[in-house]
Amino acid sequence: MEGLEQFPILTSIVLVPVAGALGTVLAGRRRPELVRLVGLVASIATGALSVWLLAGFDTGDAGFQFVSQHSWIGAWGISWHLGVDGISLLLVVLTGVLFPLSILGADAHHDHKPYLAWLLLLEAGVMGSFLSLDLFVFFIFFEIVLVPMYFLIGGWGYDNRVYAAMKFFLFTMFGSAFMLVGIIATVFIARDNGVGEITFDLVRLAEQAEFPVGAGRWLFVAFAIAFAVKVPIFPVHTWLPDAHTQAPTAGSVILAGVMLKLGTYGLLRFGLYLFPEAAWWSRPVLLTLAVVGIIYGAIVATMQTDLKRLVAYSSIAHLGFIVLGTFAVTSQALTGSVLQMVNHGLSTGALFLLVGWIYERRHTRAIAELKGIQTVAPIFAAGFMVVMLSSIGVPGLNGFVGEYLVLIGSFLTARWWTVVAAAGVILASVYLLWAYQRVFHGEPDDDNRTFAELRPREGLVLSVFVGLIVFLGVYPKPLIDRVEPSVNALVTHVEERTGESIPRPEEPTVALEEEGG
Repeated sequence: MEGLEQFPILTSIVLVPVAGALGTVLAGRRRPELVRLVGLVASIATGALSVWLLAGFDTGDAGFQFVSQHSWIGAWGISWHLGVDGISLLLVVLTGVLFPLSILGADAHHDHKPYLAWLLLLEAGVMGSFLSLDLFVFFIFFEIVLVPMYFLIGGWGYDNRVYAAMKFFLFTMFGSAFMLVGIIATVFIARDNGVGEITFDLVRLAEQAEFPVGAGRWLFVAFAIAFAVKVPIFPVHTWLPDAHTQAPTAGSVILAGVMLKLGTYGLLRFGLYLFPEAAWWSRPVLLTLAVVGIIYGAIVATMQTDLKRLVAYSSIAHLGFIVLGTFAVTSQALTGSVLQMVNHGLSTGALFLLVGWIYERRHTRAIAELKGIQTVAPIFAAGFMVVMLSSIGVPGLNGFVGEYLVLIGSFLTARWWTVVAAAGVILASVYLLWAYQRVFHGEPDDDNRTFAELRPREGLVLSVFVGLIVFLGVYPKPLIDRVEPSVNALVTHVEERTGESIPRPEEPTVALEEEGG
């Protein structure tokens, strides 16, 4: 698409939500409907640009496309460098889809102007993080994301919102401090080991730098700590349940849907791509932490009495599968990890939206106080069931595709970790089905008899989620076609830098024989 190549679409995807945030601030406070309209239009425009990007993406090109690069601080090799490949493309589209759905599906209840401005600024930060190919620019966007989410939780959250917002901010800042030191050290060490000059360009650093083994491993650890906190990986996960539980509904949807993916995307982009030898060296530790997170998150989710907190702990388990697939390093597992980032964003985002609607109707999230909703609101219950089954990973829905690819791909290089992780699929069925049974089955008591059915606006939002869940479960090929070339190129890059021979899909028998001796 020639017109798309000439249009600065990546820069526009970052700047349109910024313009929308400014528009909401400038809109009159006495016209809240105008403020909401400006915010919704800006988010829809950004989503439309991301879908346009998806349509114009060349599935046969494994490299970065629609690149926009302009010198910013030339003396330090810093540039406005944006690009998208098959790995980041789906996350950009996911972000573009989730924000307008969140704005449409969840109301701020008060102070719409700052609420929408923070949401749109958050969208710009997330988009910039997924598109940045300059380490300095990436760090700026990575940090920008912190501020809007802090104010969204602290200003529009629930009873313990200030505590949850502060905990979220401190944990993430702690990780970011390591990454900042790692970025600066990476640039100077790379200058003396293959690059020849100071540059923050990710592609040049990954392709030209020959990091000494010891230095490369320490640098990887610095980046990995920051991304492990953002995922979050066990045991630095404790901020997540509090942040999810106290965040407003839209904040929880965005936090689960796209913000946590900054961590998994970072491990893939800045771990495997920038430090392949160190990433391969660290595999046993990260695979173990991923599996521990899968089992731990599922067990703790089973014991929750708060429905929103249950969904929050389920995120820890699902994100463990993504980390497992990332450090299995086979093409199937990596493809499954990228797909699972998208699938988790859709299914868990929809779950948080549904839990938010339940709270608006009943003013409680306690599972013990909810009963028999299926009797009085069958359409609401049906929508919840489809989303829940997607989260479990039932075949025919999107959650199955990602988990299946992760498990079969990881079995080639991380057999015993995969065997243990498979138990997490069973545990997910336990805590979600049990929660559904307690909340929706049985005879409703007096408090639940007046539970309202889905409203038209809610039905519209939920139908988009359900449509995507079913479509991607039945026909994931369009996504896989866009992801695979970039994933295969990354696997080849890791092989070249580590000297390892990573099993390919067409040779599973040989791989298993070699591993088994």
